[in-house]
This record gives sequence, C-alpha cells and structure tokens, in this order.
Amino acid sequence: MNHGDDLSFASEIQQLQWLDQEDARMADAIRRHGWAVQVVFGEGCWGPPNCPCDRPRGVSPPYAYTIGLHGFDHPELLIYGMDPHTSAKVLNDLGERVRRGQSMTHGEVVTFTNWPHRLKLFTFRDDAETPALIGAQRYYQRTRDNPVPALQCVWDDRGRRFPWDEGYEPPAGLQPLPQSHTRA
Repeated sequence: MNHGDDLSFASEIQQLQWLDQEDARMADAIRRHGWAVQVVFGEGCWGPPNCPCDRPRGVSPPYAYTIGLHGFDHPELLIYGMDPHTSAKVLNDLGERVRRGQSMTHGEVVTFTNWPHRLKLFTFRDDAETPALIGAQRYYQRTRDNPVPALQCVWDDRGRRFPWDEGYEPPAGLQPLPQSHTRA
C-alpha cells in the first residue's frame, strides 16, 4: 500500500494500525539508508496522443519525493512526471550528493553524468489542503502552517528545454510549473 491507497473500507482501528506499520517501515528505511523515496502514482494516461492504453488523458501527474533529507539539514526533493524507477534513481543520486555534503538551492541547475537531463530547482511550499509530501509532513510531524522545506526538481526535455520554454516536448501538465516560476 502507498499513501494514495483507498482506506475507506477499513475501520478506524485498521487505518491506525496501517499508519503505525507505515510509520515504522518509513523510520526503518530512513535509519538504514538516510532517506526514503515515496512514489505517488498519477491518474490517467500521460503517454503520447495516440497511446493505445485505453485510459483517459492524464488528470494528475505521477511524482516522487524524498523523506529524510531534512534530517541532513537539507530540503526534501520532489520530482513530477517520471516513471517510478527513474524518479527513484534521480532522487537517490541527489540524496547521495546531500549525504556527501552538497547543498542544493533554489534556482540551481543540476547535471548528471549518467542521465541526459538537467534539473532546475525551485522552492516548493507544501501548504495545500492535502499536502503533496504527505509522508514527509507526517514523518516530521509538520503541519500545513509549518511544512517541511522542499525543492521541486524540474527536468528538461531531449532538446534541453524546460516546461516554460517554447517547444517543450512532454505533455502539458506532466510537470506542474513551480509556484515561484512565471513566464518572462
């Protein structure tokens, strides 16, 4: 189960027991590895326009985020629009950089040796009614009024264009524009 699962069928006690187990699993993963990557599956199809999957067009994009980098005195990291494997690989690479003492900040462009994309980082304030980083907020016992610090990682396309650049290839909405970014 992930935090996007529907627990409405479960009794209140079953829900609390599941949350206790999830909290223990998360704490153990962070204790062993330094952080965890939480994947949230999107709704609908985000494939090319003629995708044969028979699902309706995408409603909410998939995303993944770290839980535990705040323990290194660093913002958590969030990335939208990638498959779970790629998201985890990218976030774990960045997590290793944080473990080695690298600090990433708003506006920074990050490159990789074994991945063709660049990332641009933006401050992400997770203060929505339903937080995007719900696992991190729960782990650090944060509230909507005092959310855990986070950076949104926005990736470029094969043409090295970001979502706000003319000609960006992936479907619109796959990477929501960062709250602090506006078109010039």
